[in-house]
Amino acid sequence: MVATMNVTRLCGSKSIVVVNGQFPGPTVSAREGDLVVVRVVNKAQYNMSIHWHGVRQLRSGWADGPAYITQCPIQPGQSYVYKFTITGQRGTLWWHAHISWLRATVYGPIVILPKLGVPYPFAAPYKEVPLMFGEWWKADTEAVISQALQTGGGPNVSDAFTINGLPGPLYNCSAKDTFKLKVKPGKTYMLRIINAALNDELFFSVAGHPLTIVDVDAVYIKPITVETLLITPGQTTNVLLTAKPSYPGATYYMMAAPYSTAASGTFDNTTVAGILEYEDPGSPSSAGFNKNLPVLRPTLPQINDTSFVSNYTAKLRSLATEEYPAGVPQEVDRRFFFTVGLGTHPCAVNGTCQGPTNDSRFAAAVNNVSFVLPTTALLQSHYTGMSSGVYSSNFPAVPQSPFNYTGTPPNNTNVSNGTRLVVLSYGDAVELVMQGTSILGAESHPFHLHGFNFFVVGQGFGNFDPAKDPAKYNLVDPVERNTVGVPAAGWVAIRFRADNPGVWFMHCHLEVHVSWGLKMAWVVQDGSLPNQKLLPPPSDLPKC
Repeated sequence: MVATMNVTRLCGSKSIVVVNGQFPGPTVSAREGDLVVVRVVNKAQYNMSIHWHGVRQLRSGWADGPAYITQCPIQPGQSYVYKFTITGQRGTLWWHAHISWLRATVYGPIVILPKLGVPYPFAAPYKEVPLMFGEWWKADTEAVISQALQTGGGPNVSDAFTINGLPGPLYNCSAKDTFKLKVKPGKTYMLRIINAALNDELFFSVAGHPLTIVDVDAVYIKPITVETLLITPGQTTNVLLTAKPSYPGATYYMMAAPYSTAASGTFDNTTVAGILEYEDPGSPSSAGFNKNLPVLRPTLPQINDTSFVSNYTAKLRSLATEEYPAGVPQEVDRRFFFTVGLGTHPCAVNGTCQGPTNDSRFAAAVNNVSFVLPTTALLQSHYTGMSSGVYSSNFPAVPQSPFNYTGTPPNNTNVSNGTRLVVLSYGDAVELVMQGTSILGAESHPFHLHGFNFFVVGQGFGNFDPAKDPAKYNLVDPVERNTVGVPAAGWVAIRFRADNPGVWFMHCHLEVHVSWGLKMAWVVQDGSLPNQKLLPPPSDLPKC
């Protein structure tokens, strides 16, 4: 049940939207192959919809959740039953509201265990712990974005980051609200890390404890051991942390802080800490935890350390074993080149705005199209064949007017508006190169594709070179994920097979950019066989 409740953080109380009276929300636990049924009852004052982030939703697009893409929102007082089967996936995913900025507080983990009797491809940990990063505003986030959209300016930034909803000791009034991981010497713990922040990519490190990454976005990888990891909004990372063999006589901060190349003041430049503490076998007290120990801090990269980010992401490789193969499409049927980045809209006639200039408003666009959400759901329009007046199928496969994407920006930064989609045939092998631009500043954009995993076959800085860059693609064991960072002033190449009929949203997972239009959608047509067709909509599908 979705409803509001009062929560106190950072010396202040506010009303937030939560699920089942919990913040963060409850964990959805399942096994690979399970049918999941969740009834969502909306008792909040806002329209609501829930997205099961990273779940493939094979033929069950009606349960995917993005408002006005696969469903009309669940109106206050209404309910909707999400039904989907988890097919061929195991690991950590997450669920969150997918309308306006309500995912600020409406989120929780999805834990998918392997099928009964199937082991992890690594030694089983002693214990598993979800670790969700969030972002906390003292202000009402719905007011924050609505004000920004009125003025055309950048929205106010958050006041703190949280770990499992707790800001921790580095923020005012928050020492009592600290996430603590209590460990036993010599034991191995699996942290299921999820970045649920609205607008910030995060570095994460635990003082004195290397992290072995075994899984990203619910896909096993070749294990790598790092001091620090990077996780963008939308991504998940499973890591193994092994406690020291004997009681160390210290406690350890686990810290997260943002990665951003944006202008200072446009993001929350604070640091969140949780505490890793050891059970003291020599302590007489029942708790066995000592408050007076030295606290060690990890060292995180500089806020704009783009080279750390690209070196880190380049290390991630699929397991690519017989049991867990990497089915990278070797041949390509459809090729796309999308520019992604910021831009402007002119101010309303005679109005003044607070955009990059006083006669412009912030916008964002893919191939110069700033996506406009329809007032009815795209999936239903596609399914009933009544798309006329709702969307057009002419989304540009390449930029209409090419420019030096990562060089000096063009004088005219205005973007067009539209609800334009790409139509794919069932089974098409797709290659998409996403090219970041330097318009209004080069930033990293974590892009999420609904309904699919994709393989990250290449990435680089500067402008993509179609003559030289594809020769360097990794088509053997590229990482497979559902959310990938388009590098600041760089490009990323992904491949996927369009084997899931429906309408699938693709967007930047920085909520401010989504609000400005950094989104688009793919239509995948039905295949010829019965198991290649979208199932009919459920009878309780919400109406607009």
